[in-house]
Amino acid sequence: MTRSLLPGNWGSVLVTEKNLFLEIYNRLNDFFGPQDWWPGETPLEVVVGAVLTQNTNWSNVCKAIENLKQSGLLFFEALLALPAADLAWQIRPSGYYTVKAGRLKNLLVMIEEKYQGELGLLLHDEMTTARANLLSVRGIGPETADSILLYGGNHPVFVVDAYTHRIFSRHNLLAEESDYDSIQEQFMGFLPADSALFNQYHALIVRLGKDFCKKNNPLCENCPLKGVEEG
Repeated sequence: MTRSLLPGNWGSVLVTEKNLFLEIYNRLNDFFGPQDWWPGETPLEVVVGAVLTQNTNWSNVCKAIENLKQSGLLFFEALLALPAADLAWQIRPSGYYTVKAGRLKNLLVMIEEKYQGELGLLLHDEMTTARANLLSVRGIGPETADSILLYGGNHPVFVVDAYTHRIFSRHNLLAEESDYDSIQEQFMGFLPADSALFNQYHALIVRLGKDFCKKNNPLCENCPLKGVEEG
């Protein structure tokens, strides 16, 4: 029996058998420390960022969000009323801005129709219902939906991305052909269902993917997960 230390207010978690998912978390958490993710001043900003971050880096998302702020448009009613072409112009730093404007408008319309235009009603809805409604929106896939639920609504759902697949398949914890749902199921099966843990873990995975476990020329020799399978 080992004791894995986790952040937050749970104290420690007793693990009755070797759990590499927790061991990896602890290694990354000790190495990188708190990541304070997701950056966003309001739930709406988190939701907008979750859509805009598709296929781009966060610095470009910040530029697009700053455009909306400077124009006084980062409010639900303002974004809903804004013509798609004007919204696309505002978010152009995020790339694929015409497509993303359409996706964001689709999301806003769903919230207007199913939640009376109240974002809080979506974020505080029962998780499976909210997730189904998000996935019904054209252009909103599982990663974006789960980012909205976790970071905007504090729901205990694990967000999977390309870094997750890359890192954990390289450590032989995931099959190369694993899809989003099977990866998420594996993480949530090995971890306590806690949104703060899922938040920090995903942020740590992103940090590791950017700094060490790169797509090309990974820095394996100095990686904090070196030898984790044998540790």
